Amino acid sequence: MPTVEFNRVPPAGRPGGPPPPPTPPEPPRRRRRLPWVLATLLLLMLVGGGLYAVAPLRNPLPAPTVELTLPGTMKIPGAAPKLPWPRSGQAMISIDGLGTVGTSGGSKSLPIASVTKVMTAYVILTEHPLDAGEQGPTLTVSAEQAARYPQEQANGESLVKVAAGERITERQALQAVLLPSANNMARILAEWDSGSIEAFVEKMNATADKLGMTGTHYTDPSGLDPTTVSTARDQVILASKAMALPAFAEIAKQKQATIPVAGTVRNYNELVGRDGVVGIKTGSTDEAGGCLVFAAIVNVAGRKLTVVGAVLGQPGANTPVQLDRVFAVTRSLLRSTSAALGVHTLVEAGQQVAAVHGPLGSGTTITAAEKVEVVGWPGLEVRLDTRIPTVPSRLAAGAAHGQLSASAGEGKPVGTALHSGTALEPPSTWDRIRHHR
Repeated sequence: MPTVEFNRVPPAGRPGGPPPPPTPPEPPRRRRRLPWVLATLLLLMLVGGGLYAVAPLRNPLPAPTVELTLPGTMKIPGAAPKLPWPRSGQAMISIDGLGTVGTSGGSKSLPIASVTKVMTAYVILTEHPLDAGEQGPTLTVSAEQAARYPQEQANGESLVKVAAGERITERQALQAVLLPSANNMARILAEWDSGSIEAFVEKMNATADKLGMTGTHYTDPSGLDPTTVSTARDQVILASKAMALPAFAEIAKQKQATIPVAGTVRNYNELVGRDGVVGIKTGSTDEAGGCLVFAAIVNVAGRKLTVVGAVLGQPGANTPVQLDRVFAVTRSLLRSTSAALGVHTLVEAGQQVAAVHGPLGSGTTITAAEKVEVVGWPGLEVRLDTRIPTVPSRLAAGAAHGQLSASAGEGKPVGTALHSGTALEPPSTWDRIRHHR
């Protein structure tokens, strides 16, 4: 059988065989991974940086705070007035609604003579009020009261003539008490009001306690008794209260009046109608010396102020000398007090009142829109009330924001509106991010 021979192909790579196929290249694994790593790093940086930048923006900004740059009280600049105080006795000068200008002679309780009748009239008018110009109820002088007149006259008392059965109105009786200083009419009024002089004196002392007259004690309604004592301070307190009663003020400023039986009576206070004096009462005895409680109206820059004062214990051999001395002292005190009063500027227009501190160093100021002026004297303490509402995060320049007022004593406050200075703006986003870093 014939032999068949197959053609065999030599293995590749052997002599005479076909060339081996090319070896495929190894995949570039490292080159493929690098872009992904870089992209991942960049993404992390962006996300991390974004979170870093957003973090401060998530937190609310603190509200602006206000720091006052004016104190709560100020004194009118300048030296306190030096008044011509009496060499002896006791004295005090006050301005209604503002306070005490000054005092002299200490606070010892002294006899006050007929100045006592200020309290007598005050109690009568508070128990039996009178409207302006009203005569009020009618009193009848009893036979017993009229019978006391000769002995009272023999004692050298200050009196008005009375008669049994005399009918006199409350206003006329008060005129007799306050103008010619009638001791007998003070007793008649006391008995009319309370039934007895003793009961009325109790009312006088109760009223003194109520008014805070700590150095005062009354033992009679006329002041003839030297054990009726008070102080200049206490009498100024009472005088201010009494002059607030329209009927009292009307009577105290009269130079004369006409009453039944006695006829025309004259005011012993010779200062009434001079130097602005509008009242109120004289007093004079050997024990008390010359005494005067007074009120006067002074005009300061178109504003009327009431000066109230008391001068006690002025020496002299008799009533005319004592009263002349107390009148002279009072005139000097009034003129010096009037000269010391004036208009004073406490805060200038545009003056800073407060500083506003905003977040991240932002801020502005609060300033007075107009100047603040007060009437008073150098050394007078004035209260300042600064009211600034909550400051918003954005406040325009020159915006009205708050009020400043000034007041002394019980006087009416004066003030001005407050304005912002430069504009207050909240920090920008970039400022917040930058500040956070």
